[in-house]
Amino acid sequence: MDDLFSSPPPDDPAARMARLGKELERHNRLYYTEAQPEIPDSEYDRLFRELEDLEAAHPEFADPNSPTRRVGGAPLDGFKSRQHLVPMLSIDDVFPLSEEERDEIEKRTKVRPSAFKQVEDFFARLQKNLGHEAVPVTVEPKIDGVAVTLVYRDGQLAYAATRGDGITGDDVSANVRTIQSLPLTLAGDTPSLLEVRGEVFMPNQAFAQLNGERDEAGLPAFANPRNATAGTLKMLDPKVVASRPLDILAHGLGAHEGVRFETEDDFHSHLDAWGIPHNAPIWHANSIDGVLAAIHELDEQRHALPYQTDGAVIKVASFAERTSLGATSRAPRWAAAFKYP
Repeated sequence: MDDLFSSPPPDDPAARMARLGKELERHNRLYYTEAQPEIPDSEYDRLFRELEDLEAAHPEFADPNSPTRRVGGAPLDGFKSRQHLVPMLSIDDVFPLSEEERDEIEKRTKVRPSAFKQVEDFFARLQKNLGHEAVPVTVEPKIDGVAVTLVYRDGQLAYAATRGDGITGDDVSANVRTIQSLPLTLAGDTPSLLEVRGEVFMPNQAFAQLNGERDEAGLPAFANPRNATAGTLKMLDPKVVASRPLDILAHGLGAHEGVRFETEDDFHSHLDAWGIPHNAPIWHANSIDGVLAAIHELDEQRHALPYQTDGAVIKVASFAERTSLGATSRAPRWAAAFKYP
């Protein structure tokens, strides 16, 4: 760590502000992402206050991705629209067949289908379209939150937007910047353009605490974490948003330049290097039996996860095979979301 604490502020306030911002962002990552803080809170607070004072004295040098933005800024007049660099497609849902549905299919075809017929059909289509029996896929929790896209240019968060209609969404950058676990500046070597899709959510424990506080204040409780998250992201006062316990996990890729990914694991390794938190746990399979086993294991474990889930997302692991499979007008052909009953 450099000598930020003993060195007097330089004559160049812009240089001092840049140095402080970089160091505070590093400490944010150590604290919120890696759980390995290097300095006590009092020293962090001193650096933070110094940066706040410098930004107030020299607003012309203030960085829109300054760590001070995590506590929110002035209220917004409204949300600007953002056209997505590439469309934010939905993932097709597949459901377990009920006994009644299985009875009906058996009556028509004389064949008793599995309760997981739609998953089996999806995997069979992958095998047919890719031309091989073993198709490596990943299976991960489907987070019940609010989808957003994050656009980084040269390692700096340029903006964040909601899904909207898949083509255009609301610019919620001021609100997303308040999420402590999200890096505003990426670590390490960064591409010229990186668009990461993810899910904003409210952790279960934090949601319960928030509702408890609202109850004590005589305010109505939120129905569930997703409603609380959606309502919070739509607020026009980032300072109020900063007081709400939002979190984020990345799970997908949009536009990108200056970097190439071979597989989902490769993508996750890059996210780790950049300090972007991502979805976990992840199961790997290359057969329908492996996929179904992963879905069952996730169902057993998901209630112990710190956030709400409503399904399992199955993705082809190879990015080259994803390109080969392509997409329909609304959904990729290389992914499906199994929805638990």
